[in-house]
Amino acid sequence: VQLQASGGGMVQAGGSLRLSCAATGGTFSRYVMGWFRQAPGKEREFVAAINWSGGSTYYADSVQGRFTISRDNAKNTVYLQMNSLKPEDTAVYYCAAKYSRWYDTNPVEYDYWGQGTLVTVSS
Repeated sequence: VQLQASGGGMVQAGGSLRLSCAATGGTFSRYVMGWFRQAPGKEREFVAAINWSGGSTYYADSVQGRFTISRDNAKNTVYLQMNSLKPEDTAVYYCAAKYSRWYDTNPVEYDYWGQGTLVTVSS
C-alpha cells in the first residue's frame, strides 16, 4: 500500500485545514487508518484513527472535539478535518495504514506510512 498525504499549509490560530491521504494498492477497506503527527524535537504521536467501515473513530485527548477523521472507501481516501487549530498543533502530519480489525495508538503497530504533510499554525 502506498499512501500520499496532502492538504497541509500555514493557517492562523482558530483556523481550519483538511488533510487528505490517498491510498493505492492493497484493499483499502481492510485497513484501519490513522493520523499521527511529529513536532520538531518530539516523538511521533497519535492523533486519530478510524476502523474499516468508518463507523468507529478514536482521538487523542488533545484533539478531541476539534478534529474529525473520516474515510471514503470508494475513493481509497482518509481525511482529517482540523478545526480551531492551535499553535501547538504545528507538526508534520502522517497518515498510516494498519492491516487489522483493531486500531492502535502506537505508531510501531502500523504497516504503511505516507510521506507527511506540514501544518503550521501561527498565533
